[in-house]
Amino acid sequence: MKEYLLGVDVGTQSTKGVLVRPSGEVVALATEEYGVLHPQPLWAEQWPDMWERSLCNVIRDLLAKPGVSPHAVAGVCISSLYGGSGIPVDARMQPIRPCIIWMDRRATAEVAWVRDHVDLQALFNITGNWVDSYFGYTKLLWIKRAEPSNWARTTLFLPPNVYLNWRLTGQVSIDHSAAGNLGGLYDIRAHRWSEKMAEAMGIPLSLMPQRIVASGEVIGEITSEGANLTGLAPGTPVLAGGVDAPMATLAAGAFHGGDNVAMMGTSTCWGVIHRGEGFARELVSMPHVVDGTEKFYTWGGSATSGALARWFRDQLGPTGVGTETGDDPYQRLDALARTVPPGCDGLLALPYFMGERAPLWDPSARGAWVGLTLSHSKGHLFRSLLEATAFALRHAIETGQGTGLPVNSETIVVGGVAKSPLWLSIIADVTGRTIRTPATEGIEAPLADALLVGIATGRVDGYKRIHDWVRFERPICPHPPRRALYDRQYTLYRNLYAALHPLFPKLDGSEVQPNTR
Repeated sequence: MKEYLLGVDVGTQSTKGVLVRPSGEVVALATEEYGVLHPQPLWAEQWPDMWERSLCNVIRDLLAKPGVSPHAVAGVCISSLYGGSGIPVDARMQPIRPCIIWMDRRATAEVAWVRDHVDLQALFNITGNWVDSYFGYTKLLWIKRAEPSNWARTTLFLPPNVYLNWRLTGQVSIDHSAAGNLGGLYDIRAHRWSEKMAEAMGIPLSLMPQRIVASGEVIGEITSEGANLTGLAPGTPVLAGGVDAPMATLAAGAFHGGDNVAMMGTSTCWGVIHRGEGFARELVSMPHVVDGTEKFYTWGGSATSGALARWFRDQLGPTGVGTETGDDPYQRLDALARTVPPGCDGLLALPYFMGERAPLWDPSARGAWVGLTLSHSKGHLFRSLLEATAFALRHAIETGQGTGLPVNSETIVVGGVAKSPLWLSIIADVTGRTIRTPATEGIEAPLADALLVGIATGRVDGYKRIHDWVRFERPICPHPPRRALYDRQYTLYRNLYAALHPLFPKLDGSEVQPNTR
């Protein structure tokens, strides 16, 4: 009996997998961490063999759970990080260079070129998106200019999960969310590649996967090679999958207009579901992974959130911190931060450690601590980063509301940040919004992947079943006195960026100015 639904998300810093029964019971979870290559400041790359290895390890770990048989797996769905340029592969489908991922900010010259040579209003009207080095099409232009030999050898650019699906099935297809998130080349209303924009960009559409499908569509089956790699049974159905942020949004039960979810993992993606009324230059838009020809996912959010906590752990870590809260270094850092009052005794941080994306779109932005004194401690430093990510989230939410997006009164938070009660409390106080977070274990993109498997194989009777699968903790409401304090701090936060951003480009001599809107 096919009793298991398998979902895997290949993220920026880890791969996570889940085995779920059609009832929603989580049978097993597995995770494997890895790193990002930073060959130069603000560059970010990853080799696909690392993703493939972690995917296979996670699947094998899940299948090794007692009583689990590969033949009992009904299907598998793989979502992934936004792969930026995608993986350039040659005629033999071999990777040519590392994938330039979403975090990378090198394509500033290409952004300037687009601004000078492309009809920006047509770009926005067709794609629903604007121009920034975040978008994959600017990264493609960077490879074309800076690495002409690699460009000449490339036959396809494949997003991470598209490449992994090919490795398991031998089939190449791309889902609408991944195609739309590339920006620049995808017609967001016609739901196909745009010949007009491809010609304007000088990017042949032959370099894009030609088969564009729904996230929940079965695109192939596990081949004998895929079985050898993963331990799955040959013939197991494989779904298209999609981008991790809208997948995580679905996992939280969001697929109606106004539903909004903050996926706070390595970065923050605060996204809202709508039917086309919310496209905005300040934000990023793509088809949703549910009814992608009718519903859209529009988001804004900081390039760093969980990445800041991991950086702090690794660089300034819990060395010498007491172990009264256990061995988890994040719990120990949270314990330090809880001893610090809101506002961190006048210490304010900017979270722009990798430049900043929506809604600032400033690749030259940098992280900063302002207000340091000799009385500030490691706990102050860490809490100030938690507060800074909450300020960035508030900025994204306010931008979305200001552009006319339908936004419900509650915000669901999923991802690693949701494991910290302190961080969630800060988010509620800073944003002034009621925050809900799932109580069910493993509520992130892999659960939505598993849901799509259940629907595609007829074992789950629709998206509404996610509401039976997921339980929520008690809502976290803002505390009025702390909210008033954070209102003042938020104003200082916004003013601090405004004061410092003319200086940021001078730090590395690049003199790159933030995008004007």
